[in-house]
Amino acid sequence: MTAMMVDLDVRRVGAQGDGVAEGPNGPVFVPYALAGEKVRGVLEGERLTGLEVLEPSPERVAPECPHFGRCGGCLLQHWQLAPYLDWKRTLVVDALAREGLEVEVAPLVDAHGEGRRRVIFHARQYGVHTVVGFAERKSHAMVALEACPVLAPGLDLALPAARAVAEALAPLKKPLDLQVIATDTGLDMDVRGSGPLPPALLMDLAVLAERYGLARLTRHGELVLQRTAPVLVMGVARVELPPAAFLQATRSGEEVLSRMVLAATAGAKSVADLFAGVGTFALRLAASARVFAAESHAPAMAALKKAAHAPGLKPVSGEARDLFRRPLQGAELSAFDAVVIDPPRQGAEAQARELALAKVGRLAYVSCNAATFARDARILAGGGWRLDQVTPVDQFRYSPHVELVATFSR
Repeated sequence: MTAMMVDLDVRRVGAQGDGVAEGPNGPVFVPYALAGEKVRGVLEGERLTGLEVLEPSPERVAPECPHFGRCGGCLLQHWQLAPYLDWKRTLVVDALAREGLEVEVAPLVDAHGEGRRRVIFHARQYGVHTVVGFAERKSHAMVALEACPVLAPGLDLALPAARAVAEALAPLKKPLDLQVIATDTGLDMDVRGSGPLPPALLMDLAVLAERYGLARLTRHGELVLQRTAPVLVMGVARVELPPAAFLQATRSGEEVLSRMVLAATAGAKSVADLFAGVGTFALRLAASARVFAAESHAPAMAALKKAAHAPGLKPVSGEARDLFRRPLQGAELSAFDAVVIDPPRQGAEAQARELALAKVGRLAYVSCNAATFARDARILAGGGWRLDQVTPVDQFRYSPHVELVATFSR
């Protein structure tokens, strides 16, 4: 199809964050455009490139990052905060409607807080230069970052630390991923993509760790050096994180989700926490209930169990268990007063089918994907669960990702 210059009227912002207009052959997706704008650009298939905004929306604002428009990390910095947050709530409403689910959707909770506390930088070699940053949107080309406004202050040294480590490993034979987490005891960095690190480099890396406040440096999860254990406090427990640990993106997000989960399970004497991670919910639930935790990642389960020995907590048992292949059965789940489930983006269809059979009174479902949640909620509704309320939560500002907490009862 031949590319051509066109003028279009943007009707809405789609689920992936692009403006959507009606073109000569159907919908056209317009990156960085807002509803009500008249735009001009080159029509290539179903996408508009070379965007020129002829008539801007009154909701358009100046982006706060100089990399916006090239960096693929943020898609919506050009939108005022209030309508952007309303749009995120609408994504949840629409996902539920597609599955025929009628339920109260509460106002969205903004949980950006101080910003994201974990980040994955990418490093690539361009000739003699090592570039560290994020990839351009829909490209492997790199944007060399100077700073990132969505990161929490605890990650202020993360970018220079990642750049220093990547340069120490240069020349790079292939791209690196450098995951950095801001913990209560310093930065925790895991490097992926490098070969074995030569012993001669260890002294240099130790100097960098001291300079940039690295608590620990690992390569593909294997320890390279550790100045102190990377620790986060969850409730009354101190969790020593496994390498490249999964955490809620922001500290505010963790606190908001945890409050909702605790409210949904209040009064329960025994709770099952499925896809438990390092204990975000389990360690808080254990303040008032016996907890059984299931999590496929064995190091995360080991960290959770160790942290569960904190004074004042009720017994926490756990199992490293793949809940996709081996979900808890309905009869197993019926032994609990309440269940908490927090699956990854693909949802938990197999586990939802077993929950539909379980004789348990309450369920709190935490999701980072409204579409797969709605699918699972329909399965649960078919098993006699009532979907009482859904609360959207945003801890991924400027992105189309939205989370939610849903409460179910029998």
